[in-house]
Amino acid sequence: MIDIYQHFRKEEEPFIDQVLSWKERVEKSYQYKLTDFLDPREQQIVKMLIGENNTDVKCDVLPKERAERKRVIIAPFYDEMMEEDFQLTLLEATYPVKFTQIQHKDVMGSFLSLGIERKKLGDIVVDDGIIQLITANEITPYITANLTSIKKATVQFKEVPLAQMRESQDEWEPFDKTVSSLRLDAVMKEIYHLSRKDASDLIKKSLVKVNHRLVDDSKFTVQEGDLVSVRGKGRSKLIEIQGKTRKEKWRITAAKLK
Repeated sequence: MIDIYQHFRKEEEPFIDQVLSWKERVEKSYQYKLTDFLDPREQQIVKMLIGENNTDVKCDVLPKERAERKRVIIAPFYDEMMEEDFQLTLLEATYPVKFTQIQHKDVMGSFLSLGIERKKLGDIVVDDGIIQLITANEITPYITANLTSIKKATVQFKEVPLAQMRESQDEWEPFDKTVSSLRLDAVMKEIYHLSRKDASDLIKKSLVKVNHRLVDDSKFTVQEGDLVSVRGKGRSKLIEIQGKTRKEKWRITAAKLK
């Protein structure tokens, strides 16, 4: 177990234990396990722990598109997963663009005010008067009955086919960088064109999140799949760690939200 933990962060250990227990249960029961919505880093941990060459179990994700948050199924290797197995519902509502401007954060705030856990909600898309939510099937009736107002707009969510899911209008611009280390302040320095001190100050002021969680330690190590959000400077993600240069620096592929 120690060998597994050394590849991950200390704070990720409870989730690692959970994934390993899911894996063991699937191996023993021969029945698949469906997770709640996981962020990209959690999805990556599941894939790493299950492994691509596992002959007992496998994992799959949905939605397949450029969705950020996805549900994962861990299943016996011989099982064929169907779309309905992921128990996803796409809800859609419209609002009058002429009279109000609704943003992602407004929808999120209204959703959370219903007392539902964030892990039951996938991606939110707000586009030209249309709001779409990907949710877990079990909370769909509650949402349609209770999420009837966002900001000052009255909304009525209805279920639509998953095939009508709109892609987020977010545009990510990928690029390669060389960083002195994988510390958060060093990576932020290159991605956001900051001085190391400015990056460190932003972190200390609790203005930086990694995978939606506040990080206040400049020495925090960034890993593949991490989403970094800096208040006032936008979001970025670490796509790939390519390895070290001859001068012992790290080559990375990152992307920044346009």
